Order: sequence, then structure tokens, then C-alpha cells
Amino acid sequence: MSDKLRIIVIGGVAAGPKTAARARRMAPEAEITLIDRGTMLSYGSCGLPFYLDGTVKNLKDLVSTSYGVTRDEEYFLREKGINVLTRTEVQAINRDTKSIQVRNLDSGDTYTLPYDKLVLATGATPVIPPFEGLELKGVFRLYHPDDARAIAEKIDEIEEVVLVGGGFIGMELAGALNNRHLFVSVVEMQEQTLAGVLDPDLEAVLRNRLQAKGIEFYLKEKVLRFEGDERGNLREVITDKRTIETDACIIATGVRPNVELARAAGLTIGPTGAIAVNEYLQTSDPDIYAVGDCVENTHLISGRKIYLPLASTANRQGRVAGDNVTGHKSRFKGVLATAVLQVTDWNIGRTGLGEQEAKDLGYEVVSAITPAHDRTHFHPEHGLVILKVIMDRRSRKLLGVQAIGPGEVDKRIDVAATALNFGATIDDLADLDLGYAPPYSTSIDPLQHTANSLRNKLAGLARAITPLELKAKIDRGDDFLLLDVRTEREFQQKRFRGAKKVLSVSLDKLREHLFEIPRDQEIVLMCESGVRSYEALRTLEGAGFKNVGYLEGGFQTWPYGPSGLMS
Repeated sequence: MSDKLRIIVIGGVAAGPKTAARARRMAPEAEITLIDRGTMLSYGSCGLPFYLDGTVKNLKDLVSTSYGVTRDEEYFLREKGINVLTRTEVQAINRDTKSIQVRNLDSGDTYTLPYDKLVLATGATPVIPPFEGLELKGVFRLYHPDDARAIAEKIDEIEEVVLVGGGFIGMELAGALNNRHLFVSVVEMQEQTLAGVLDPDLEAVLRNRLQAKGIEFYLKEKVLRFEGDERGNLREVITDKRTIETDACIIATGVRPNVELARAAGLTIGPTGAIAVNEYLQTSDPDIYAVGDCVENTHLISGRKIYLPLASTANRQGRVAGDNVTGHKSRFKGVLATAVLQVTDWNIGRTGLGEQEAKDLGYEVVSAITPAHDRTHFHPEHGLVILKVIMDRRSRKLLGVQAIGPGEVDKRIDVAATALNFGATIDDLADLDLGYAPPYSTSIDPLQHTANSLRNKLAGLARAITPLELKAKIDRGDDFLLLDVRTEREFQQKRFRGAKKVLSVSLDKLREHLFEIPRDQEIVLMCESGVRSYEALRTLEGAGFKNVGYLEGGFQTWPYGPSGLMS
């Protein structure tokens, strides 16, 4: 490329620096300028919750390379050959003259910069509802490292904290602050937390486990205002249902894409409210590209436009845009909405479509949920993972996977994302030749075990009853027998209290006690994880029992205890 190629990148957090760095490698002689309103460049905002819980000791680590060099203006100039203008605001884009008007926020000086290729990496802005009392001391948000620093300076004075918002950031924060032994309450307007990440069934299980760790949840509640004392300190969060006393509140109600500059320049804004781009990440102006949290994406399964701001997507897009602004041809095909996070010691992940999303698209959905160990049970580091696999009955195509648990979730989600990317069926997933050794997995990986459960359903070998369906039976007062096939010791330690009729017969004694089991009523089998109850179902059906089902996932996926039905 000619050394006259002028590339300007607006935005210095994630996608912008990645674009500029890739463009430099592809065009060593290009003139590349990176512009940002702030002073902190290329920082890892995903690490902010880990700074607050003490895992990350120094905020400087979030703006440093793996070899300890701070990513500042001098770093970009010396190591990348990229000119960085901080504390600089882009006021307008003139597409006719291919130039931008900028203003230095310190001096107030304005001037014009020409470009050949322009990249918008303007990111997103936190959504802060106009609550009364936002100015009170103790009301925070968490988006920028400065926000994390402000919280950290006060955290030793805090015993109770309210989080407004149960999405990605709100839940990560809930885990981080619970790790610091603070009393955490989450207020969420929707019926569940992590909407768009987990289906309601898995979310209910996760929330039940987090409640046992001391996190309180107030769902379907709207924050109205904050109230403080005479010194201006926050003391209460007022919702439409209650008053919550607290020392601090952190608002985590999501973000919206920064599209004002693009809109003013006449660029097309998509149906999601983010900037519309093609597969080359070009906007409606072929010399202007857009990447990261300001753009919308195409979902690879549904084909629909979605807005999903993630650092992983931003960095992948930066590489593609860096190629294309330097005359190469790289494509960004779309996303599977793959995401992982951690809340306390529970890992959470998803990829592809959720169950209701798939139904709305017209798929004939079949799903299965199975708990399993992430490693062999005799390995001392084994942990629980609960997997949900979603597929289409007609085509047998895999549609989505979700997972929760203290065990290793991300490995299963990444395998599922790979399978989805190549259009795998449930049989393809079950047939994958995955690695096995006790420190890494079970001999049949939990993901494949769940796939096999689905294949059993399709073959008519297993009538699964979900926890929600069993709860409905109990609430209606249906006449059925709950047959617990765990050991007598397990039965004595933890019993199911909700059903009218409960019988304990361990799996190893089932065949010799068949005469004790009534044949004239519905039988629901249960165990700890669903494995033994499935074995028992096959035994009973082989003995001629007709109306038999098993509780899918067993006690591990029952979200209505420990208080209440399970004790």
C-alpha cells in the first residue's frame, strides 16, 4: 500500500485499537491515527468485577500488556507506529470532503483531519434511568475503570449493596461483591435474571443456588428512587414493592450503542438501533467502517439482526476491519451469541438459540437437561455442570446449548459453538471424538451425554418430566406416585416433600420389589441427577408398566428448594 493511505479510527477501548494494530501490520507505511475522548486506552473492562473482588490487584493491570507495558499514547506510537489523540472529541464527519472535525477537550482548539478510510469504534454508553436521588453519595455505576476505582475506595465502608439490573454486568457484580462477603440484593424488572443468556428453567436453578449463598433477588420490581440522610449519603432504595435499606447501590441497567456521530453523518442505523454494517463491516458509506459495541450483528442461525455488545466480538471485528481498510478482503459472517460469565463460584455459558427463540422461529423444539461431573467422579477436582441442549426434531439440527455449574462450563460451550458454526446435527455432536483423561472429562463428555439423552427422547426410550411440569402436577393435586430410586442413605438425608405419595426403592433393589409398585397410576421416578431414574424407567417399562416418566435432572435441577418442597 502507498504511504499516503490515511486511516482514522475513532474509539480507543477494544475494537478501535485492535483495528488500528491490525491495519498497521497489513500496511506498514500507512498513516494511522487513533482518537479517543478519554485518557485510558485499550482497557479490559471485563476485568472490573474481578478488580472489585480482589482477584485483580491493580487497575493498571487492565491497561497493560501481558509483558507489563502500559498501553498508553507512547506505547502505541513506539510499538505500533500509531498516532494517538486522547482527550479529543470528534464533532462531525464530512463525507463529501472525507474529513472529520475534532476538538481538543483541554485546549478547546478545533481542527480538521482528512481520511481515506474511517473506522467508527464509538462503543456504547451505560443506560442510567432518571432515578430521583442519583446524586447521593453511595450511588455508583460500573462501566469505566474510574467507576471501579470510586467503588473500591468506599468498599470497606459498605456492608449492604443493592444492584439495579440482573443482566451480565449486574450478575457478575453480584458474584464479585458476594465474594467479598457483602450482603447483596439484586433488583430486576424482568421475570428472571440473565434474560437472553439463560432459559427460565436453568436460570431458576442458578438463582436458587445463589440465594443459598446469601444473594437476594427481587424480580419484576421497578426502582422508583433513592433516598438518603441529611449528609447526602444513600440509605434506601425504593421500589414499587418495597424499601431496601442499603449502604450503596450500583446501577447496571445495560448499555446503548453510541450512534450519534454516525446518524449525524447520514449513515444507516439498523433495526436494533446500532449502526448497520455489511459482512466487510462497511457502513452505508463504503469508505467508513464500524466495529464493536456500536454496531449490530447477524445471528448465524436465525439470520436476524441483534445487538450484543461483547469484547470477544469487538476484537474479532477489529481484525476484519483492519484487513479491509488496508485493501484486503476479510468477512465477518455473524455471531452465535456465545457468552460466558462467572457469578460467585458458578460458571454460566450459552451459545446459539434459546428454547423460546427457536420456537418463535418455527422450529419443532426438543430439549434435554442433564447434570454431570466435568471430570471423573474420583478425581478430586471434579465439579458439577448442568447442560441444556436444544435441537430441531425435524432436521435433528443442533440449535443451542446452555450450561451452569461450578464445573468447567466454557469448554462445553466452545465445543457447542464450533458444532453450531458447522451446522451439526445432534448425532454429529454425539459422535465427536473428544479427548478423555480423568483430570479433563468423563469418558463420555457431559455435552455428549446430554446429546444422547436427546437421542433417547427422539427414539421414544425416555419420557422426561421437567421440574416445571412436576411442580404443576403437585400444584394441581394430581394423583401420582413419586418413586425415589436413590439409596436409603440419600433418601434419609434429603427427601422430596411435595408429592402426596412417595415411595423409596433404591435402583439395585427395584427388580425384587416390583410387586410393591402399583401399576394402575402414573409413576414419576426421581434420583439425584436423572441417570438412575432413567435406568429405573427402562426397567419398569420392560416389566410392563405403562405410565412412567422420570424427573429430568433430578434433585440437581429442582429449583424450588431447599425451603419448600425439598428438605
